[in-house]
Amino acid sequence: MFVMPVTRTHRHAYNGHARDLSRAFDRLFDGSVERVFAAAASDHVTRQPALDLRETEQTFSVQLDMPGVAKEDVKVTIDGKRISIEASSPADAPAAEGERLLVRERSRTAYARSFTLPVEVDESASQARLENGVLSLTLTKKLKPATQLAVG
Repeated sequence: MFVMPVTRTHRHAYNGHARDLSRAFDRLFDGSVERVFAAAASDHVTRQPALDLRETEQTFSVQLDMPGVAKEDVKVTIDGKRISIEASSPADAPAAEGERLLVRERSRTAYARSFTLPVEVDESASQARLENGVLSLTLTKKLKPATQLAVG
């Protein structure tokens, strides 16, 4: 075994190469152990998709990365302030007769993510769209009417 020092330098001619090497090492070890044991345990892995959340005065805007998923396979549940998203990619077709599988690196993937918002969401006014592997949610806030307290 050997140790190779990698330093990050600023404004150096080799800075780009050090960054590329650092990314290569990150990719090499990123979840590889998890993939090996998960593949042995089941035929698919449940992942937590990357999430972007933005807020305006009247809505929350959410984007989630879910590559390989059809819109029919996405389930969005709104329960007050709690949002739950589940989706899965279809299972691969079995090998045809007279054909044998040599390498299988792709697997069926399931996605699951839940989060809680600071205010309740109006389900009837909210929208969901899946385009190019990105699920976009526009969640409309339930606005409570202003009330006036009577002084007695």
